[in-house]
Amino acid sequence: MTAVICDAGPLVALLDRREQWHSWVAAQFSRLHEPLYTCEAALAEVAFLTRGRGLSSHYFMQLLHRGLVKVDFDFPEEWRAVGKLLEVYADLPMSLADACLVRMSELHAKSVVFTLDRDFQIYRKNRRLKIPLLAPFV
Repeated sequence: MTAVICDAGPLVALLDRREQWHSWVAAQFSRLHEPLYTCEAALAEVAFLTRGRGLSSHYFMQLLHRGLVKVDFDFPEEWRAVGKLLEVYADLPMSLADACLVRMSELHAKSVVFTLDRDFQIYRKNRRLKIPLLAPFV
């Protein structure tokens, strides 16, 4: 089974009907089998971005409560690997959430990253492999 690793962008777009990719993201969510996996850093981005748009945290928290989105990353165990990714991609710059998601794609061999971030076309898992993406630009 293919794990779907979810970036902050699709979650924000799902919650904000004004977002450019809202309809596309909503259509993808209707086809995907939950849970979607993510990391705490991506959830922090979602909370920050939705609050900045004046959206209630209630809907964001419901995604977690209902099990549609699940945290599946152990940062205390993976911080060294995440740090190496941040060094490799320092020229972009790579966010902490992006580094955690790339690491998750390395840990889940059969996975796809659900994102709106074009930088994932540049990132590589295990330093050389393209990361399979679920994105509107692929």
